[in-house]
Amino acid sequence: MTPPEPVDDSDPPLTVDVRLLPAAVAAWIAALVVVRVSPDAALAGAAAGLVLVLGALVVGRAGARGRAPRLLQVVGPVLALALVAGSAVLGAGAGQTAARADGLLSVLAREGSVGTVQGIVVAEPTVVPPAWPGAPERVRCLLAVDRITAGGRTSGATGRVLVLGPSSWASVPYGARVSGAGRVHPGEPGSRTVAVLLSSGAPGVVRPPAGSDVAAAVFRDGIGALAARLPGDAGALLAGVTVGDTSTVPADLTAALRTAGLTHVTAVSGAHFSLVAALVLALASALRLPRAARVGLTVAAMACMVLVVHPSPSVLRAATMGLVAVLGILLGRPHRAPAALAATVVVLLVADPWLAGELGFVLSVLATGGLVLLGGPLAERWTPTCGRPVATALALPVAAQLVCAPVILLLTPTVALYAVPANVLVAPAIAPATVLGLAAGCVAPWWGAGAQVLSLGAGAACWWIGAVARVAAAAPGAQVAWVPGWAGVALLIAAGGCALRLLVVRRASGRG
Repeated sequence: MTPPEPVDDSDPPLTVDVRLLPAAVAAWIAALVVVRVSPDAALAGAAAGLVLVLGALVVGRAGARGRAPRLLQVVGPVLALALVAGSAVLGAGAGQTAARADGLLSVLAREGSVGTVQGIVVAEPTVVPPAWPGAPERVRCLLAVDRITAGGRTSGATGRVLVLGPSSWASVPYGARVSGAGRVHPGEPGSRTVAVLLSSGAPGVVRPPAGSDVAAAVFRDGIGALAARLPGDAGALLAGVTVGDTSTVPADLTAALRTAGLTHVTAVSGAHFSLVAALVLALASALRLPRAARVGLTVAAMACMVLVVHPSPSVLRAATMGLVAVLGILLGRPHRAPAALAATVVVLLVADPWLAGELGFVLSVLATGGLVLLGGPLAERWTPTCGRPVATALALPVAAQLVCAPVILLLTPTVALYAVPANVLVAPAIAPATVLGLAAGCVAPWWGAGAQVLSLGAGAACWWIGAVARVAAAAPGAQVAWVPGWAGVALLIAAGGCALRLLVVRRASGRG
């Protein structure tokens, strides 16, 4: 009698769908190229890519009749999709760069002439420290300009203009339509900033902010008022952790957060949207609302979050990925984070190719990619040793640090030695600080006492984050010097790959 075959009761291998990854990479490369070349060259590249796609389709149909190899059947569509994504970014970027380079604004920037710009304030004005002792303070203000006047001529304009003006620019509200006069200089090549306006006069408010921007400002001011009542690091970090406002964070705490590898806690990113979406979905599920209503409420909550924190590159990435995930819920499809991230990257780069060179966007995408690609395998590897909750808590910061460290190294040739343990220690405090802080801002207009109680809970979590950052920054060897430049990046990538292999891959002897 033949003995029964042994039953394999082990967990199935963890598989990840990365078929859209080549499309995201192709879109990213195309975005980096299109902002630095002429529109004609970009259009030529887009046309060449589409020709290659058509050629691949013809070859694929011919190969299908002759039973093409399995590898070609799998790889062909992936490469074709990558070519389509790259061509789409090249084509869209060519149109945008042509619009930016056309008109009076580019002429004035090249000549360094005087003009008057008019546009929407798209970033909170910030004070620039004096260039030398006794020099007047200057204010940086970013405008999405659509009109310029000079020498009796008026022209439409497309692009962002960075204004460096006197202290009167500090009071300009976000979302207002303003005008400013001064000398126009060209922006950095490949930057989303078309020009820099050096202004010595006060801005003119053409139109106040929209009602949604006013409501968002009231919300942010309410959180700022609650934070002002909290002492020390609790008050300094509350607005930053909740809505990304770091204006009240002192320089020493900022340095400690950087040394400890915790600067991301004051930058609104995917974690904030995940918390908001999870909370709204949980409440909607508790009320037994239909699926469409749950998705609608989640989308509305994320839209409100974007209005409150302002659409920075990392916020746009997080919000768009959240929308892709919500669409998956609406269609009843399983959530596929890598595919959602890749699709998000392609969509955003088609809409704004200058995002590819934004450090915040780069770090945000890398961190999310590290979490969805490496977080699972690391957690699975460590679960038998320390349990699922602890393994997950350890896996997330390790994955994020492995993929983000090489990029951060380009800014400063040091490695934060205690970044992983510091992130593990503050992880339990981030959710309470964010959720309680947002809840306090929501109830502040109509229930001051309740808002203050909620802010105390959020402040306690923020105090813990600050304490961990200061202790980690003061510890011996908090930052280790590393080889600067691209050589150091390559060395750190190699070291990270070796570490990842040791952390994830099981030894053959341990599988018996």
